[in-house]
Amino acid sequence: MWTMDFSLNRAQTTRYLSIARLVLASACLLIQLFFAPVGTWLVTLSIGVFALLSYYALRKRHRLEGRFGAFVLFVDTLFFILLARYGSMETLWLAPLFYVYLLLSAVSLYTPREVLIVCVGCTLFFATTHPGPQFVLRETILVAGAFACAFSFQKRRLEQRLEELMEQARQSEDVAAAAREAEQQRIAADFHDGPLQSMISIQMRLEILRKLFERDRNAGLRELEQLQEMAKTQVRDMRTFVRNMRPLDVDGAGLTAAIRRLLDDFQKESGIPVTFLGGDRTFSAAPETCTDVLYMIREALHNVQKHSKATRVAVSLEKVGKLLEISVDDNGVGFHFSGTYSLDELDLLRLGPISLKRRARSLGAEMLLESRPGRGAGLKLRVPV
Repeated sequence: MWTMDFSLNRAQTTRYLSIARLVLASACLLIQLFFAPVGTWLVTLSIGVFALLSYYALRKRHRLEGRFGAFVLFVDTLFFILLARYGSMETLWLAPLFYVYLLLSAVSLYTPREVLIVCVGCTLFFATTHPGPQFVLRETILVAGAFACAFSFQKRRLEQRLEELMEQARQSEDVAAAAREAEQQRIAADFHDGPLQSMISIQMRLEILRKLFERDRNAGLRELEQLQEMAKTQVRDMRTFVRNMRPLDVDGAGLTAAIRRLLDDFQKESGIPVTFLGGDRTFSAAPETCTDVLYMIREALHNVQKHSKATRVAVSLEKVGKLLEISVDDNGVGFHFSGTYSLDELDLLRLGPISLKRRARSLGAEMLLESRPGRGAGLKLRVPV
C-alpha cells in the first residue's frame, strides 16, 4: 500500500515537473522569436529543440528513470547554462526561474549524487568572470545549489529511515500473522481436546441412555445422573475455555497484582486452593513480556485443572537480577513421563505442552518441566526482563 502511494506521488511529481519544463521552454521560445534581436538564430534553434524535447518528455514522463532520466537531467542543465550565459536580455529573467525548476526536478526525482553533480557543474561554469549581466546569477546559483544539496541529502536520509521503518512494520505484520495463526491452532486444539470431545461423549451417552430406558428404567436413571454430572463438568470446562479466550492486559508495575487476580479467578472457577509466593513487590518489565508471562501462568493453571486432578497448586514469582523466575507446582498425577527436562530436551522428545514451549522460546526464556507421576508436576521459567 505504501509502495503504491509512493509510486503515485512520484508519477504526479514527474507530470507537474514535465508541464513546468514545457511551459518554461515555450515561454523562452516565444520571447526569443518575437523580442530577441536578430542574429541569435543559433540560440533560438537550441531553444526550439529543447521545447520539442520537453514535449516528448511530457509524453514519456513515466520513463524518466535510468538512462533516459539521466539524459533529460543533463539536457536540462545544459539548457540552463545556455539560457543564462548566451540568452538575450529579454530571456535572462527566465534563467532564475528555470534554475529553480532544475533544482526542484533534481531533488524530487534524482539521487543526492546527481543533485550534487548538477549544482557543482553550474557553479563551476559560472565561477569565472564573464562579461555581461549573467555575472549577477553566480551568487544565486551558489546559494540555491548549496541549499538544494543539503535538502537532497536530508531527504535521502529520511527516505532510508522510512524504508527501515517500513521493513520493521512488515516484519511486525509477519510476526503478528504468525502469532495469530499459532493462537488459532492452539484454540482449535484446545477446543478439539476439550469441549468438542465432551460433546461427542455426551452424544454417545445419550444414545446409550435411550437404549437403557428401553430395557431398564433404573439403569437409565443412573446413567442420566452421570450424564448430568458430565454436563456440569462440561459447563465448567466451557467457562474455563471462554475465560482463557479473554485478552490479558497488564503493565510492568502491575504484574504481581494481575497474577493475584488470575489466581483468585482460577481458585473460584476450579475449586483448587492456590498458594502464591510473590509478596507485594512490583516488577519492572516490558508490557509485552508481562502479558506473555501472564498467559503462560494461565496456560499452566489450565493444564493443572484439565489434566492433573490436583488438590493444591503453588505459584511463585521472584526477580533475580535481570531474570524473572516463575514456578507452578501441583500435587496431581503428573505427566506420563518421569524426570526433569529442559526446553530443548522436551522438543527433542516431543514432550510437554506445545503452547508453553512456543511462548518460552519467543521470550528467550529457560524452561524446566518436572514430572513426578502420582505425586504432581512442576513448571519453572526464567524470563529475561
